[in-house]
Amino acid sequence: MRLLIFFDLPTTTRDEKRAYVLFRRFLLQDGYDMLQWSVYSRIVNGEDAIKKHQQRLIANLPKKGAIRCMKVSEKQYAGMQILIGKVSNQEKKVGLQQLLLF
Repeated sequence: MRLLIFFDLPTTTRDEKRAYVLFRRFLLQDGYDMLQWSVYSRIVNGEDAIKKHQQRLIANLPKKGAIRCMKVSEKQYAGMQILIGKVSNQEKKVGLQQLLLF
């Protein structure tokens, strides 16, 4: 399964910019990969891992903004269509076949 994180954080003040940077840094350090601006994805192994990572997200939420979390199966994720743009290098490295090795 995958967790998808969608966020829209304000960056008008210095404190808001700092909160944005800290949240983005948390996502990267926690194993999320940037799918596109403000959309991050992470592979998780089962419902227990989903709950664990959702709790970690909640513990690191900034005070302002909009953040969404959605879980999708690997089959749903693999069925995503790219309408404009290219598959990122990270997506090429960690695709559906990689997950089957776990």
